[in-house]
Amino acid sequence: MRPSPRTLLSTTAFLVLLVTISSAAFGHGGQIDVGSGPKGPVILSAAQISALDLKTAQAQMRPVAHLLSVTGEVQPLASAQAVVSLRISGTVQAIYVNPGVSVKRGQKLALVQSRVVGNPPPVVAVTAPIGGIVDTRDVTLGQGVEPGTALFHLSDRSSMRVVGKVYEEDLGQVHTGQKAFVKLLAYPKQLLSGTVNYVGPTLDPDTRTVEVWILLDNAQGLLKPNLFARADIVLSENPTALVVPNSAVLEAGGENFVFVRDGAKFNRVDVTVGVTDDEVSEILSGLVPGDEVVTQGAREVYTTWLTGGHAPAADND
Repeated sequence: MRPSPRTLLSTTAFLVLLVTISSAAFGHGGQIDVGSGPKGPVILSAAQISALDLKTAQAQMRPVAHLLSVTGEVQPLASAQAVVSLRISGTVQAIYVNPGVSVKRGQKLALVQSRVVGNPPPVVAVTAPIGGIVDTRDVTLGQGVEPGTALFHLSDRSSMRVVGKVYEEDLGQVHTGQKAFVKLLAYPKQLLSGTVNYVGPTLDPDTRTVEVWILLDNAQGLLKPNLFARADIVLSENPTALVVPNSAVLEAGGENFVFVRDGAKFNRVDVTVGVTDDEVSEILSGLVPGDEVVTQGAREVYTTWLTGGHAPAADND
């Protein structure tokens, strides 16, 4: 049945009222100006709920974690790198590997003819001291080398580390063994799991930060040196937290609150918020599991609450 002209006029007036109040209430950086005096529940008709496109969600139990975000770069482990050199003087006679290839421990990398007198002069095989990737090759055919000359640089990348910085004020919350979740700029859709395995012993006086390493498994071979990374260190976890979507929680005058639906009534309920992540907020007090909170249109409900809780009627006469 088509709505009567009276219904359209009343609903339109209601929306105009909300837009007008919203402009005043939310015009300063997302903060809400608090009205004075006691106010009851907001009462909306089905037509008004539809016009506002209100959406709700139930408060539910789920695990949440208190996270500390740090940024850093992916690097090989210090103990998993090798500079390949010789103790003799000679001339490079053959090279068997190039940068980027994977080698096994003991694999032949090059041949160097010694300058020791002999007929023929002795030839020494240069072999890989560790298995891994050839990062650099620093010699060419026919080049003369001396004892200690760096010929190759190798790194074992089966495990890598994110080298990040933790600010001084957060240092007391970070320790080895904590879990961490890592996202790479190169692979934004992949979430990697790691562990804090080193907290630096000194504070950088210029940045007021301490170096922290997060160990990552690199079985897929995605990790490469110097990739930019963002890591979320898990400081604490609550396996059975009561949560609501972030969009349900409003703030005004230093107070956090939600609107809980009870049929056509929407009651303001003050809540105590714990940890939050990108999706949900932990509710420490004020709600119970199953409470239906407004997630879309909560600010519009609040503007109506400021006027006393009763919007203009939207009947079907």
